[in-house]
Amino acid sequence: MKPPTIADIARAAGVSKGAVSYALNGKPGVSELTRQRVLRIADELGWHPSSAARALIDGRSGAIGLVVDRPAWVLGIESFFMQLIAGIEAELSANGGGTALLLQATEDAEAEMAAYRRWWGERRVDGVILVDLREDDPRPGVVRELELPAVIVGHAGGIEGLPSVRIDDGVAITEVLGYLAALGHRRVARVAGPGRFVHTRERTDAFAGGALALGLTAVTLTADYSAEGGAQATRRLLSGLERPTAIVYDNDVMAVAGLGVAQEMGLDVPADLSIVAWDDNALCSLVRPALTAVGRHVPEHGRQAVRTLLKVIDGEPVTDVTIDPPVLVPRASTAPARSPH
Repeated sequence: MKPPTIADIARAAGVSKGAVSYALNGKPGVSELTRQRVLRIADELGWHPSSAARALIDGRSGAIGLVVDRPAWVLGIESFFMQLIAGIEAELSANGGGTALLLQATEDAEAEMAAYRRWWGERRVDGVILVDLREDDPRPGVVRELELPAVIVGHAGGIEGLPSVRIDDGVAITEVLGYLAALGHRRVARVAGPGRFVHTRERTDAFAGGALALGLTAVTLTADYSAEGGAQATRRLLSGLERPTAIVYDNDVMAVAGLGVAQEMGLDVPADLSIVAWDDNALCSLVRPALTAVGRHVPEHGRQAVRTLLKVIDGEPVTDVTIDPPVLVPRASTAPARSPH
């Protein structure tokens, strides 16, 4: 079936298309009785205003954009993005459902910036959510040049004209290191995400500083958030002469892969090695032993990003938003340290 048109409504109501237009747009020119009859028939026929027509009237597309500069398959395995998108969609729905999310995955920064230029030039989005801010990131300059409304998720802020929605990962790093130190661990390691991301650098700085303050020996290896990357980094760490007695992973996928590597190498988790995952989710509870994890309010990132972006689009004043700090959830993958064999 074709979507109903104004002509269909006019025919069913027995009035002109002009009268239908007046009624649907709340303009004078028709009686209240006619207006109510037109609205009732439009609802019965399942009529909705054309987004293209609305864009011609108020310049709004009724959509916001999110580009994830990672291979598309990553979206299916990394819980952070699934939770972020869930939060975005929940807030858009709670806001009346009049705004949609346009999602695209790219594999390099140039393709991502080209998407912003194309979307804005074609009036396909009213604003965008930026994720995974990088060192010397060109994207803030691009969206400001385009005058494209934007909000950054996960950065400390400080970029003029671009509000951020962030969480203080340093608080969680400090809590994790304090917990491991209390369990007697003195050699700790971290398998981090790509070093080009600002949040990776922030966590790395907090990890090094927190370990130094507690008198721990600490090392950080970078990976790509994939199971393969997490496994490779874990093998390197566990093959050294002085292997760590605890490893902290920057996401759940790498932590599960690391657990598998430890078990393949004959290590008992947690007796020989304690494991802590980032971004607590169902996967952390399903493996054995269940993984101690840092629980972040990722859906709330999405909700707050939408709220902030819609204010920016409407020209309202906004400020940076800080989400409640992460919470450490101890499970069976951590235990008091013992000397390695």
